[in-house]
Amino acid sequence: MNFRFPRFTFLAALFAAGVQPVAEAAQYADVNTTASTISFTYDQVGASVYGTFSRFEGSLYFDTVRPESAHARLIIELDSIDAGSSDANSELKKTAWFDTAVYPQAIFESNGAKDLGNNRYQITGHLTLRGQTREVVVPVLLKVEDAIGIFDGQLTLKRSDFNIGAGEFASGVVSDDINIRFRMVAPQRSDQAMPVTEGR
Repeated sequence: MNFRFPRFTFLAALFAAGVQPVAEAAQYADVNTTASTISFTYDQVGASVYGTFSRFEGSLYFDTVRPESAHARLIIELDSIDAGSSDANSELKKTAWFDTAVYPQAIFESNGAKDLGNNRYQITGHLTLRGQTREVVVPVLLKVEDAIGIFDGQLTLKRSDFNIGAGEFASGVVSDDINIRFRMVAPQRSDQAMPVTEGR
């Protein structure tokens, strides 16, 4: 025999049992790189320098009900850097800095995610840059606008960890701390069926 309860009766039963109903599940994938951005800032002789990367590819599989199963991968084309002038761009591509002729890409791949509450998450993963791979922890805030997920995050890297700007630039002319900000935009999946990634 099938019993059907009105929705308000079901919710009342949940509250009576001390169970709080969760928000509607949402799943996001397929990063829209046109709407997404990656920027950075650092200090040079006391002045703040702002820059961006214009070319990158991203993949994202994120389920708000199971954030621990999230997976993200980001590939940045380093020669797309724009630090505000052609001279700065040319310098940053040279051997002492990104050495883009040898290391054309920076790659981030996640290996874990934790729900911090209030649409905030902590993403852990590995960043490979200039031949060096380091573990990084990225705090992320998820905002939703018209079924579009906007993942805002920021982290601080030490360029010395990746042998960037060695030699004469290691003395403090350019700050060791590089602040990275990103905004990844991904639509909500209408079919709510997440693809299965290899090895997961």
